[in-house]
Amino acid sequence: MNIQRLAIPDVLLITPKKFGDHRGFFMETFSRQTFKDLGGVDIDFVQDNHSRSAQVGTVRALHYQLTPMAQAKLVRVVKGKVLDVAVDVRKSSPTFGRHVSAILDAEQAQMMFVPTGFAHGFVTLEPDTEFVYKVSNYYSPLHERGIAWNDPDLAIDWHIKLAEATLSDRDTKHPRLKDAVDLYE
Repeated sequence: MNIQRLAIPDVLLITPKKFGDHRGFFMETFSRQTFKDLGGVDIDFVQDNHSRSAQVGTVRALHYQLTPMAQAKLVRVVKGKVLDVAVDVRKSSPTFGRHVSAILDAEQAQMMFVPTGFAHGFVTLEPDTEFVYKVSNYYSPLHERGIAWNDPDLAIDWHIKLAEATLSDRDTKHPRLKDAVDLYE
């Protein structure tokens, strides 16, 4: 497993070793010990989630949960392709308001580790994309927050025409980062 720190070093891009033969392939997608040894991350994941998005341009973003229900995520694509984005929403961080992104697809099998203190989202770049992720805490509607996926101050290049994005009603109502009330300290 190869672990690479992105421009915001708390966010990791992970490339698992894929072993293939005439039957298909095998890969280890998570090892607590490897994450601890190579990435300095010691974490207990408590839940796995799986989403399917039918259309190209489906945006699921930018979500986070507040303490004590904050969630770290380990995300990957099992079918299709996404642009995955993490935005630093820790007010005391030197990288506050900055984001990192990576293309994740089923073929390359790369994963992104998004620690607590980051808003996370993705956009599908292929039809019928399936996205799976581990989280370090349970979903809590009371602690869930979001920021506007198209916040001009963030200037995220989503790799799609913004007018063609498909979003949930909830995701169209998040505030811009500068207007968000509940952020991490």
